[in-house]
Amino acid sequence: MMQLKKFIPLLILALALAPGLLHAQNQSREELERRKRELQKEMEEVQATLKETKKSSRENLGQLRALRNKIDVRSRMIRNINEEINFINGDINSALRDVKTLQRDLDTLKEQYAQLIVSAYKNRSSYALLNFVFSAKSFNDAVKRYKYLQQYRDFRRRQADNIVETQEQLRIKVKNLQDQKDKRSTALTTEQKERETLEKDRKEKDEVLSKLKGREKELAADIAQKQKDQKKVQDLIRAVIRKEIEAARKKAEAEELARKKAAAEEKKRREEERQRALAAAREAAKAAAANNAANNNTANNNTAAPTPAAPPPAPKPEPPAPTPERPTRVVSVLEASPEAVALSENFEINKGKLPWPVESGSIIGFFGPQRNPDIKIVQDNDGMIFATRKGGNVKALFKGEVRIVFAIPGGGYAVMIRHGQYFTNYVGLSSFNVKTGQQVSTGQVIGTARTNEEESAGVVEVQIYKGDKLQNANGWIKQR
Repeated sequence: MMQLKKFIPLLILALALAPGLLHAQNQSREELERRKRELQKEMEEVQATLKETKKSSRENLGQLRALRNKIDVRSRMIRNINEEINFINGDINSALRDVKTLQRDLDTLKEQYAQLIVSAYKNRSSYALLNFVFSAKSFNDAVKRYKYLQQYRDFRRRQADNIVETQEQLRIKVKNLQDQKDKRSTALTTEQKERETLEKDRKEKDEVLSKLKGREKELAADIAQKQKDQKKVQDLIRAVIRKEIEAARKKAEAEELARKKAAAEEKKRREEERQRALAAAREAAKAAAANNAANNNTANNNTAAPTPAAPPPAPKPEPPAPTPERPTRVVSVLEASPEAVALSENFEINKGKLPWPVESGSIIGFFGPQRNPDIKIVQDNDGMIFATRKGGNVKALFKGEVRIVFAIPGGGYAVMIRHGQYFTNYVGLSSFNVKTGQQVSTGQVIGTARTNEEESAGVVEVQIYKGDKLQNANGWIKQR
């Protein structure tokens, strides 16, 4: 009895947690299915990119990168399949337990029903049943015995129904168990095929890598030239931003000078009005004093002259305007208006959540030094580089104002959009459809990606600046 009392709280806790655990399991399954769909879509994009890179006459870094991405995506697909298999194994174990439980219940029901049938057979005579009823000592006892026989027949019928229902449940559970086993078999077959394909991908990558290693000096020279061209673009971008900052600073200084001049003129005007009011008051006081003196002399020459009335008090100066509270946020010279401050703050709030600048594709370069894991070369990027389909649209990361559109010698066009004190630059466009001073919204198409011969795809680089300070775009644009 004591053991039962200890067990009851644990049973109550288990029953309370069961819905939550079931909900968490369903969420995990939904997450697994969502990841599966995303991985399939990502694999389609990677395969399309690889197909394009193979059109090149010789192996290149873009082809190696596409193969590496393909291997990474396929490895994640295999892990996802293994997680799915673990769920299926859990379902199979649960179904096995249910089948065993139902089988035991069915055996018990059949045994009980058999006992009922044996008992009914022994008392099958109608005379025995009537004798059982009429042998009662009283009418009430006879009624009770009759009701007992009715309940006994109902109980036998319910037992038979329970057996049929349990058999049906058992049949469904056995079918579900077989379905789960078939599903596991299919998943295992898929996983094996993916592993075989993964091995082929690795061999293909090794072949491309072997050919590229013989051209390391050539590849390093190409990257060095790209870094020089990239520096020229950055120098031009920084010059434009500094020009923006200088223009904003001069505008702010001019506005401050105009404000001070207006304040000084207003102060001078108030002082002149005060002096005129004082002079008028003194003149009025003198006239009143002279008038009083003449009247008093006429009335009584022996009476002392009255004290002249004091001049009216000078008007009190107006209290100074209240000084506004200093904002806790440090305001940049690029945030001269409340609208610019609000735009900057909204941009900051979306850090890590800014959308991709392309409709579909992949990231082929992150901000900062990127060391190739297969070849001893390093490329330093000023932003995030996105690959998309040839002629793919390029979209604004956030609402703002186009500040400049300029051509890059041998590299297409660049568009700079200002968001308060922040700037986003879209480098490497084959065409553009915005102009300086134009207001754009988040996700608005601003041009098309320029085709990169190495990638054989549309490629665009996105850079983010705060003032003239280059930011790590990896932390601003959302990942997959």
